[in-house]
Amino acid sequence: MCLLSGLSAAPLWGATALQCVPYARIVSGVEIRGDALTWWDQAAAQYKRGQKPKKGAVLAFRPAGPMTLGHVAVVSRLLDDRRVLIRHANWSVPGAIEEDVLAIDVSDAGDWSQVRVWHSPTGQMGARTNPTFGFIYPAKAKLREFTPDPALGSSVRFARVDRDQWDEERLPAAMATRGAAPAYARGPATLPQRKPVPKLEADPFIVEYADSAPSQRTLSAIIADVKRETRLN
Repeated sequence: MCLLSGLSAAPLWGATALQCVPYARIVSGVEIRGDALTWWDQAAAQYKRGQKPKKGAVLAFRPAGPMTLGHVAVVSRLLDDRRVLIRHANWSVPGAIEEDVLAIDVSDAGDWSQVRVWHSPTGQMGARTNPTFGFIYPAKAKLREFTPDPALGSSVRFARVDRDQWDEERLPAAMATRGAAPAYARGPATLPQRKPVPKLEADPFIVEYADSAPSQRTLSAIIADVKRETRLN
């Protein structure tokens, strides 16, 4: 199960929303099943693990806040030591796929143990700092295309960002600092608007839903999600 993160957490639309686990498994080729929070320990017997990002690696998130069962995302591009692009599902919006969006290492040690992730509905970095286990490296690093499959739950490609938009000359100055966590990483969520942020392909209905959804989820909704994810995994 991958519960939502960013500026707010919202309940799933229904019982068949695409989860982060099957999406990450297909895109990365890392053949692990079960809740996202179990991937790190499961990988110990099958894959190499570490604290440095690599293209095609799976970033495993620890459970935190409303993200009770963890999260997994796939690294699609390295920008520098502190910034990567990722592909993942069910983060900013229930069941939505976000491709090549920014994740930043904001840990004191520079070991990717704390990250902040792009929040597509608002076009800025998410406000919350998210703890992680580290990276799981597939035997052969290769990004695979994801083809929507009703059997895995309904999905929508909510954000597909032009990867060149993240090049340093197009980024706000605070995001172009190499080798250290950007100054805004622990401050306000909004990026400095000195240059345009990347344009996203988004469904206006989804944006409206994400902005108006309640920030708290009931215990019964969480239990229902756990049962559904068990069937999908």
